[in-house]
Amino acid sequence: MQSINNAGTFPLGTREVKRLGYGAMQLAGPGVFGPPKDRAAAIAVLRAAVDSGVNHIDTSDFYGPHITNQVIKEALHPYRDGLVIVTKVGAVRGPDASWTPAFSETALKDAVHDNLRNLGLDVLDVVNLRAMFSVHGPQEGSLEAPLTVLAELQHQGLIRHIGLSNVTARQVQDGRTVCPIVCVQNMYNLANRADEALLMQLAGEGTAYVPFFPLGGFTPLQSDALSEVATALGATPMQVALAWLLQRAPNVLLIPGTSSVAHLQQNLAAANLQLPPDAVARLDGLGAVAPAAPH
Repeated sequence: MQSINNAGTFPLGTREVKRLGYGAMQLAGPGVFGPPKDRAAAIAVLRAAVDSGVNHIDTSDFYGPHITNQVIKEALHPYRDGLVIVTKVGAVRGPDASWTPAFSETALKDAVHDNLRNLGLDVLDVVNLRAMFSVHGPQEGSLEAPLTVLAELQHQGLIRHIGLSNVTARQVQDGRTVCPIVCVQNMYNLANRADEALLMQLAGEGTAYVPFFPLGGFTPLQSDALSEVATALGATPMQVALAWLLQRAPNVLLIPGTSSVAHLQQNLAAANLQLPPDAVARLDGLGAVAPAAPH
């Protein structure tokens, strides 16, 4: 199995996690809704990830809904020491698979308890509040009320750490007046770099930055330059895209998702890929600002 130790580690709250983790979003059905096509395969991927050394898994109880967390519990419970499971709240799924904001006190408390129950945990390691002012990307709006609810649950011992997702730099700053923010999870990848300034700011502060859709989301990254760099290095384009992110800043924690053990091993191999300066310079030229997708 691939070793991910070469990617190093970074603090996530009070835990040290390996920089190459796993995102469980794709373990649900099409559109992150309904059951997986092959539940046994989903379980196999999770077990292979942990067996390969992954100790950071990203999930949410609104994936499915409920299904992804239930699959994680079936595959991995009782959890290994050191495994950090990060979840998120702030949305619910409609019967038509829509993503609906769920910021009320009742909705947030229900979401935390749903995550606890479906994951089989007594306390959640990290809970990200997913801002839903726009499903297409960060948009200004106050997060004080929902963060206050999460801070109360943290005080009760149900949450260890709190993070933010799909947020602006101002929302991060304002959020820190309510509670400590241990990570930010936003859209960022080789082709979508609207968050560059925030990423670098957080790097300077020692705060983890978790780019979702590191491989481009539902429309995978495609570029002649990316493909040519990959060919020259004897790697896949996706491995190069992940390696570029790892070299971008030391606080980047990756959570590429897949429902295939073979693709998982390909992704994890990016930890061993060192991009030479000329390749980095060429890839740096691909950046463009593009809207984020729902996550």
